[in-house]
Amino acid sequence: RWFPSLPLLANFRGMVQHGLPLEIGDTVQILEKCEGSCCCFCVGIFPSSYIHLKNAHVKNKGQFETVIPTEDSVITEITMTLRDWGSMWKQLYMRNEGDLFHRLWHVMNEILELRQQVLVGHLTHDRLSDIKQHITARLDWGNEQLGLDLVPRRDFGMVDPDEISITELYRLERHKREKDAPPQASMHHLFLQMKSMMSSNLGEELEVFYSIYDSREMRPISERFFVRLNKQGLPKSPEKTERQCTLFVDLGSSDLRKDVYVVAHIFRIGRMVAGEKKSVSNTQYKRPYGCAVISVADLLTADFKDDHLLKIYSCNAESEWYQIHDSIIRKVSSRYSHIGSNTGLNVSLQLLHGDMEQIRKDYMRLFTRNVSITKRLGFSDIIIPGEIRNDLYVTLERGEFEKGGKSVARNVEVTVYLLGGDGQLLKGLVCCGSGEPGVDEHRSFVLYHSNSPRWAEQIKLPIPLEMFHGTHLRFELRHCSTKEKGEKKLFGFSFVPLMQDDGRPLPDGTHELIVHKCEETADLQDPARYLKLPFSKASLQPGNNQTIKNSKESFWIQSSLCSTKLTQNGDMLDLLKWRVQPERIIDCLSKLKDIDGTEIVKFLHDTLDTLFGILDESPQRYGLKVFDCLVHVINLLQDSKFQLFKPVMDNYIENHFAGALSYRDLIRVLKWYVDRIIDAEHQEQIQQVLKASEYLFKYIVQSRRLYAAATGGQNEEEFRCSVHELFKSIHLFLSHESKGISPITHTQAVFLRSFPTVCCELLKIFSMREVANLARDTLSSLPALTHTDCPLQAVKLQCMAKTVESPLYVNPESRCVLLPVVLRLLHTHLQEQRELVLCANILTSMLTLNTPECGVSEEVNLVMESLSGVLLRTVLEVTNRPQPATTSLRLQYQDVTGEFVACLLTLLRQLKDKEYQQLLSRFPTKEELTSFLLQLFTVFRILIRPDMFPKDWTVMRLVANNVIITTILYLSDTLRNNFLNEKFDFKVWESYFYLCIIFINQPCLQLEMFPPSKRKKVLEKYGDMRVMIGCEIFSMWQHLGDYKLNLIPTLIGPFMEVTLVPQLDLRNVLIPIFHDMMDCEQRRSGNFKQVEAKLIDKLDGLMSEGKGDETYRELFNNILLKKIERETWRESGVSHIATVTRLMERLLDYRDCMKIGEVDGKTMGCTVNLLNFYKTELNKEEMYIRYIHKLYELHLKAQNYTEASYTLLLYDELLEWTERPLREFLTYPMQSEWQRKECLHLTIIHNFDRGKCWENCIILCRELANQYEAYYDYRNLSKMRMMEASFYDKIMNQQRLEPEFFRVGFYGKKFPFFLRNKEFVCRGNDYERLEAFQQRMLSEFPHAIAMQHANLPDQTIHQADAQYLQIYAVSPVPENQDVLQRDGVPNNIKSFYKVNHIWRFRYDRPFHKGTKDKENEFKSLWVERTTLTLAQSLPGISRWFEVEKRELVEMSPLENASEVIENKTLQLRTLIAQCQMRQMLNINPLTMCLNGVIDAAVNGGLARYQEAFFAKDYIANHPEDGEKITRLRELMFEQAHILEFGLAVHEKFVPQDMKPLHKKLVDQFHVMRSSLGIQFPAYVRVSPLHFANGSPRTCRTPVPNAISPEGGRIVARRSPLSYPAVNRYSSSSLSSQASNEVSNITGQSESSDEVFNMQPSPSTSSLSSNHSGSHNVNSSAPSSNRASPLPSDKHKHSRDNACLSPRDRLCSGIFPSPLDPTQRMIPFQIPVDSALPRCEPNLPTPETGNAAFCCQITAATLQPVMYSSMTRPFLVYLMKFVLGFSLQSMVPPLTPSPTDGLPMGSLASHSPARSGSYSSGISSLSRCSVSDTCGIDLPLPDPPLPPTVPADMPIRRGSKTPPPYSVYERNNPRRATPLPHSLSVPPSTDNPSLTGKPQLNRVQRINSEPRHRPTPRKVSQL
Repeated sequence: RWFPSLPLLANFRGMVQHGLPLEIGDTVQILEKCEGSCCCFCVGIFPSSYIHLKNAHVKNKGQFETVIPTEDSVITEITMTLRDWGSMWKQLYMRNEGDLFHRLWHVMNEILELRQQVLVGHLTHDRLSDIKQHITARLDWGNEQLGLDLVPRRDFGMVDPDEISITELYRLERHKREKDAPPQASMHHLFLQMKSMMSSNLGEELEVFYSIYDSREMRPISERFFVRLNKQGLPKSPEKTERQCTLFVDLGSSDLRKDVYVVAHIFRIGRMVAGEKKSVSNTQYKRPYGCAVISVADLLTADFKDDHLLKIYSCNAESEWYQIHDSIIRKVSSRYSHIGSNTGLNVSLQLLHGDMEQIRKDYMRLFTRNVSITKRLGFSDIIIPGEIRNDLYVTLERGEFEKGGKSVARNVEVTVYLLGGDGQLLKGLVCCGSGEPGVDEHRSFVLYHSNSPRWAEQIKLPIPLEMFHGTHLRFELRHCSTKEKGEKKLFGFSFVPLMQDDGRPLPDGTHELIVHKCEETADLQDPARYLKLPFSKASLQPGNNQTIKNSKESFWIQSSLCSTKLTQNGDMLDLLKWRVQPERIIDCLSKLKDIDGTEIVKFLHDTLDTLFGILDESPQRYGLKVFDCLVHVINLLQDSKFQLFKPVMDNYIENHFAGALSYRDLIRVLKWYVDRIIDAEHQEQIQQVLKASEYLFKYIVQSRRLYAAATGGQNEEEFRCSVHELFKSIHLFLSHESKGISPITHTQAVFLRSFPTVCCELLKIFSMREVANLARDTLSSLPALTHTDCPLQAVKLQCMAKTVESPLYVNPESRCVLLPVVLRLLHTHLQEQRELVLCANILTSMLTLNTPECGVSEEVNLVMESLSGVLLRTVLEVTNRPQPATTSLRLQYQDVTGEFVACLLTLLRQLKDKEYQQLLSRFPTKEELTSFLLQLFTVFRILIRPDMFPKDWTVMRLVANNVIITTILYLSDTLRNNFLNEKFDFKVWESYFYLCIIFINQPCLQLEMFPPSKRKKVLEKYGDMRVMIGCEIFSMWQHLGDYKLNLIPTLIGPFMEVTLVPQLDLRNVLIPIFHDMMDCEQRRSGNFKQVEAKLIDKLDGLMSEGKGDETYRELFNNILLKKIERETWRESGVSHIATVTRLMERLLDYRDCMKIGEVDGKTMGCTVNLLNFYKTELNKEEMYIRYIHKLYELHLKAQNYTEASYTLLLYDELLEWTERPLREFLTYPMQSEWQRKECLHLTIIHNFDRGKCWENCIILCRELANQYEAYYDYRNLSKMRMMEASFYDKIMNQQRLEPEFFRVGFYGKKFPFFLRNKEFVCRGNDYERLEAFQQRMLSEFPHAIAMQHANLPDQTIHQADAQYLQIYAVSPVPENQDVLQRDGVPNNIKSFYKVNHIWRFRYDRPFHKGTKDKENEFKSLWVERTTLTLAQSLPGISRWFEVEKRELVEMSPLENASEVIENKTLQLRTLIAQCQMRQMLNINPLTMCLNGVIDAAVNGGLARYQEAFFAKDYIANHPEDGEKITRLRELMFEQAHILEFGLAVHEKFVPQDMKPLHKKLVDQFHVMRSSLGIQFPAYVRVSPLHFANGSPRTCRTPVPNAISPEGGRIVARRSPLSYPAVNRYSSSSLSSQASNEVSNITGQSESSDEVFNMQPSPSTSSLSSNHSGSHNVNSSAPSSNRASPLPSDKHKHSRDNACLSPRDRLCSGIFPSPLDPTQRMIPFQIPVDSALPRCEPNLPTPETGNAAFCCQITAATLQPVMYSSMTRPFLVYLMKFVLGFSLQSMVPPLTPSPTDGLPMGSLASHSPARSGSYSSGISSLSRCSVSDTCGIDLPLPDPPLPPTVPADMPIRRGSKTPPPYSVYERNNPRRATPLPHSLSVPPSTDNPSLTGKPQLNRVQRINSEPRHRPTPRKVSQL
């Protein structure tokens, strides 16, 4: 049994057995009910109390049935819409769209409340319609705001597109769109609310009169609105809103302009003179106070009620009061003045648009309270029938009075009375304004001392019609005294009757009234006494002897009557009273045309009765005149002002017209006019007659019906004959063909405009077929061929359109008669592409009648046969036209296009299989059939375009797609039957497949993007049309057979695009086509490279558009691999599939990175990965170049200027210095290859400059300079040389930061393909340390887990479904050791090579091997050193590169100790040199370093190493470490020596407050020396040698002795001083106690080593703790910033910080290892040099007792003298000699030039830098007295020259081949890399090319260099 559907009332979790979980809003269908529970159609039970019974009916019963509730469609739509809104409403809150969130909330509540009212069912029909309209408006508003679809409705209910024609659906959609656009209102209204008057000196009551004033015509156009204010400036009756609110109604569009104003006149009620004493008079007078104005145009922009404060102005002279408003408007400031800044009228104003009925609906809140209506003066632009008005407006203009015996002028007050015919006062009929009720009398305001007052005061007299006769107005004139009594004395009166003797009311205009003297009010008690007197000067007859007491005094008024019942026109009265004077009928009829139309329409009923009465009186005599008058009256109603009176005339014809015999005379006169059309010279009157033919036929038909009803149908045949005779005359004049445009043509057009309505009238007395025949004959009588610009063409189509929309065409019987005529006319115009708008309207109206349920009829076949071809061509023509620029024309264009499309779809939907066959069989040849199919496919592709219909017309799009897919399925058989024979028609098949592919890809069918409810609706109604068309594609492809080869290259890309659609069934169907393509290509050409190339080319573009996903990649791989399992070409197929799959992986990774929108390392790494794939695996150079520029843009956006330059170099490397023309590509214009390469060079130089890689800039500048020099372009050569020089200056003068390097491991399957389970080394940003870098990486990978150890992860981590990041800092290992080891190279230069062009990085991890000695951990402390080799050097095209090779080496404790001491020694030397060269702002860094080493003895220091490695047990157990022990001993001696010299330098520069610390350091140094237990040899205390440019070095050539040329030179072995200090080791021997002391003294933080980028290791000291100095394990503390401008800012971290960055510690692997024993030199050697240059003459000499002695240790000049050969006595003697000179003063040391090693004859020898002296004094350590005559006279041999480097020696050693963007490859000749063919312009064959510019051979350029430089010379080395 079937149960209705039931909506759920409450949620049910379904926790019981077989329970069905349900939520509120779900609809269930009951299959079975038993004892309180129900069984649903799905599976499960639930309580019956949870549901509510709801009637419904089911469509398509079965699996796909649809349940439709049997309730009001509006209720159903509300339920569905609010469910959709609910989820989207929450998303608004999540997106922080608060405004729309709250508005939608209120609208939803409002809709729910209205829904309840509809469900109650107690509403009236009108109220229900209003509520439904309100609901649908709110639903449409919400859908529009949320971007949902437009819902087509009819009668407030949703329409089913299957039940109406597509043309009607289109019209509903278009009507909804047009309805949303507010129409231009013709009527406007102004709402005004008086709130208060602001003033500081109010003490009297006020009266305010508002009116609307036209300053152009200088007259008011509205009545006055009257408001009374109390003394506080507030409305007197606030509870009566009608007295403070009004609506000025019936304003026309012409009234909304700048010169129309709202004017407020303000009067005070009080004393005559403001401020006079109260004792003068207590009488209240109405006196002028002020005026305010505001322009109506200022209110046009406000859509809501707005408050305004109007400024009030007073009149300077009361005589000008009548025009004060005009003076203010025209800004005649001399006539008015501002009352005060605190005075103003506070009013609220709002303009409302539309008729009054609409206003009452839209602004119900205004009418819920009483609002007074202020009418317009006179009738509005549109007169509304039935409106009754009888208002007389009287304006008191002015007066002329005598003084009356007074010494001053009078104060005149006018009192107005309205009296009836009996002389009685008519009460309540005098209105001063609309805000107050009528009064019995009106008192004017008083002008002070004026005998010629001008009031311009208006009053309204709403006199009932029955009271108008005999009524008169009386004006009593009084003088208002200002004396104590304040009496008002009557001195005269005037009167005026309101009705004249001839029955006409008082005429409009100004009237000069006579002032009759009267001093007593009693004399006016009897009006009969003065009514006999003349009332106006105009009424005085010449020679009249009537006595007038004083004719000099006058009183002027102005009257205006606005009445729908009274007329002031005498001719109108004469016509209406024609029976009184029959002889004047002809004259009255002639004057009718001169009467104002307003007067005629006021008496339309009476006028028509009069005309037909005269016609019945004498048809022969008055027939023609009456006919002309009737035509005039009918045409008068065509005016827009009177168009609303057409229903009045229709009502008159139906209910009041009684001329039963009039039809004969009307037909007779009408035929008489028609017969004379062709011969008439003037067509104006005839055109007027034909213009009125609609109503003429209405009168004829109604007259005939009245006659037939009265006579029983007599004379029927006579009537028919007369009508046919009339139409014969009409056909005759219509068939007249004129050459060009003639008056007759216009006459024909006039008749055609009214002809459809004539046919509708004839249907009342004739049958359908008769009228249809008349219409057919009439339309057929028109001339077939007319001029192209003839207006008759358009009128003919307009007539046809009205005919098609008339009942005549709706009837099937008459439609079959008219259809051929209509189709013939449409075919003609469509063929010529003329009047397409009208043709579209006609065709739409025709096809709207053909609904789906009507079935296919012969009419549809007839239309298809006649119009199918021209309709397709028209659609193609219209859609290919450019859209107009203006909005109105563009909308019209869209409407025409949409209507033609809807017509075509309607016709196609009506066709079935049989009709399709009939349609296609009409084409006799295959060429015509091909043309038709191509046109149809093209039109379908146009219909699928997104811009075909508005975005929210989803219903229309789905209907169109349903028709298209149906048509495609029908046409598939035609293609298989007709286009697979004989010659293959490529165009048809290509167009077919392209159409199918475009159909699948259109956005409106991507159901995955729809909300669930919308997706469900679409699937229920249409299914997934993509799968249907996909199956058809596969079927048609299989039917092609061998013809597939013709489509394989073309359709590979489109098929790839369609398989990327995220629909699983569609992919499963279409992906096998690629296997078919590969197989066909393999059989044809033996390979499928063409398929592979096409797939790869298309894949990049498609995936960059967001298509494809990981599922597609897996599906593509699995399906194709399965398909090729049994193929002979399986191996190549697998390779191809693997290549495409890998490309998909990379493209998906790239797209995912780009979706984020942030430029980070992941995005750049992905781009690098992709461009390398295109270059190496695919060799797609054009794509390679495109991704080069994408990566370049990413680097620029991230301000990675160095990486951007390296990236652009990749493209630069592909170009040569040739004149080959290149086409326009990317952002490059068409230019030669030389020009593009030059442009690239300049761009790269610019970016290298921004990245401070000036060394690379120099290389590029040289190459460009060589090119300019080869072309003799000296101007650019000069600029390039200057640019190169500027880069040298920047290298020496500007500071550069040394970046940190970090090793990053990405482990886990959740990482992108190019990162997964790989490790990289990343170049950090400026000032970026480990913690900041780690945070940045975690922000880029927010789901990653940071690993807390440095060990390599196992496979568990590799295979985990997570993301693991392993990050730690690494140290760079520079490749260019020559530059770093060369003496004289400034640190500014060395610092570049320390961190650039780095391939290898190092990381140390300490560990204990064997048993750990608790007392001395150094015995078992080993170091595990990991060296990482990258695939590409850093910096490069990315900030990180993958690790290519990993090497692991273990260092013994002894080797580790040697390295720690050596690195600390180098650090000391660097600090000493910087201090000597005055490069440090303070001496604190040196202080801290000395303290760290010397005071380390507290925790062991060097003694621990001595204890560990110098012990006899260790030496005996490790005989193989003898040389290493010796090496350690030498390093310890050297460190002690450097400490000693460092203390001497420290003493020189130490500030006074740190002297105690220095003394402590000296004392502890002696303690340290003694604690070592080793007797130091008598070392010669050497100077720090030469520390040029802030870095210590050893010169390779002798330096002149500072004492004498014969002075002995003692040269030690190559000490560690000669090793460049490029790395700082983190270990320090600074003890915590000494560190605290230093901190207390210097005021610096404990870790002052940070000043020189030092940071203590976790063990505090590598010499005094149980841990090694290597700190790379778990390095998490932030590294100190290097190269900071202010070292003092870097003292941030405490000594307890965990560990240092790699740049803060020394790594001996960066430099050459200690020399082998065979190469190692003894500590001291004595060079023999007999020709040392003398010092400056002003230097002190040994004889003076003041000597500055310097011993230069020069490694290049050492002689191999073994340390053992130097006897102790000799060393003691030498020591005494050297230390014998007691230095009494310190001499500034000499700063040598980097050219010290050059020959003496060189230019550098004259450098001023060579002047100065050397200091070797250690004053504080000298404790012995040495004779002044001591010296060494040993001859010194000539030193050997330093070794030279051959010019052809390769710069970089090793077997590694760097990538093309490495700096080390420029010297290697590069293969000629041709540019992709697509990027080059083919050479012209017409004209010979110009001779190319001379080429400069690269090898020659390199060899022609004046001298060898170790820096790279070629761009490829960058």
